[in-house]
Amino acid sequence: MRAAGPAPLRLLAGSFLALILAGSALLKLPAATPPDQPIGWIDALFTATSATCVTGLAVRDTGTGFTSFGQAVILTLIQLGGLGIMTFSLFVLALFGRKVSLAQRSILEQTVSSSIGNDLRPLLKLVFLFTFGSEAVGALLLYVRWAPAMGAAEAVWPAVFHSISAFCNAGFGLWRDSLTPWRGDPWTVLTVSALIIFGGLGFLTVSEIRRAPKLRSRLSVHSRLALVVSVLLTVLGTVAFFLLETNRAFRDLPLGEQILAAFFQSVTTRTAGFNTVDIGALAPGTLFLMMILMFIGGSPGSCAGGIKTTTLGVLAVATATRLKGLRNVNVFARTLTPVTVRNALTLSLFGAAVVIAGLFALLLLEVPGRTLEEERALFIDYLFETVSALGTVGLSTGITADLSPASRLLVSLLMFLGRLGPLTIGAAVAGAGGSHDWQYPEEEVMVG
Repeated sequence: MRAAGPAPLRLLAGSFLALILAGSALLKLPAATPPDQPIGWIDALFTATSATCVTGLAVRDTGTGFTSFGQAVILTLIQLGGLGIMTFSLFVLALFGRKVSLAQRSILEQTVSSSIGNDLRPLLKLVFLFTFGSEAVGALLLYVRWAPAMGAAEAVWPAVFHSISAFCNAGFGLWRDSLTPWRGDPWTVLTVSALIIFGGLGFLTVSEIRRAPKLRSRLSVHSRLALVVSVLLTVLGTVAFFLLETNRAFRDLPLGEQILAAFFQSVTTRTAGFNTVDIGALAPGTLFLMMILMFIGGSPGSCAGGIKTTTLGVLAVATATRLKGLRNVNVFARTLTPVTVRNALTLSLFGAAVVIAGLFALLLLEVPGRTLEEERALFIDYLFETVSALGTVGLSTGITADLSPASRLLVSLLMFLGRLGPLTIGAAVAGAGGSHDWQYPEEEVMVG
């Protein structure tokens, strides 16, 4: 008997791949780059993958290495990748009142939400209104702040570009040093941070928050766990960044800028990829903390990557339960199903395995010809690049543009895997064959 799951997942992966290839072709056009800066196929593929997978890693400066047409292509890929291209097709189906198939509904569940009712139109309406509404408000706020410095006409495109890039958690910017010039500006920092947070929170959580006051009902365990973990990670990350870098990278900054920089990096590190400080100048301990946050990422059903906040929350609660010798995993007066705990553990292990394999492959491709001291010095840079790509974050210590063509293809694959998720990719390529879930006699194995 053929499994029903892999087919729609393969369609989802294939759709993203088709968008990447189409974007690569458009970026390869002469109109997409300056006449004196033609782009090769590998770099076009890398850029299209980074944009579609809302990552932000770049092999050339977006502001100077692409024309207005090229930047518009990148922004379109970011928008389509952030929402999930199948959401757009389902929206068109809903507009014309056509019946949505079970396969299409499964795709939307993978792309947007894990809880969908019989009618897709309210969810689609929320997705589009919330997405475009947030981006419009963000663009307006950025324009109001940037227009006096840039000029009324010149500030329009940067405001729109950075607002969409921030909400979609892409991290692409039009300036070589990202948002560093605005590091001490609370208006810019808080606006971009809010866009990143809303874009990484998840549509299901946003929908529940919107409905809760009217229905006087409490949020689901999913939404409460996503909110609690997100707040904890943001607060703890801010404090950690401040303490680790106050006498290093933040040393010459006023106290207010130090706090803003620490807060912004805590927000953007988990998913977005913008930066207001030089990532390459940060201490190894800070880079390691950033890798942890990048690996966790944002919340399910959002534009963010990573293993997700709820996965971390489930693992933390399950671990605490086992340490107490209890059988049931309880949180917020609810008991989590064994399937939920297994999925969280499996997703985390898959993510860790991909990081290990990706790092090993990157080291094999990049270190030949270097001295042992150079290899060891670059180890943390390659590890950082690997986690950033898989977490679809886009932060880099500055080595992206120096990667070999083979390494660029490898990082593109990591971004693709990170966007769709290891479990989604695994199910998509597993085939449609049936599985045998036999029950054999139980036996204990000593662990630990």
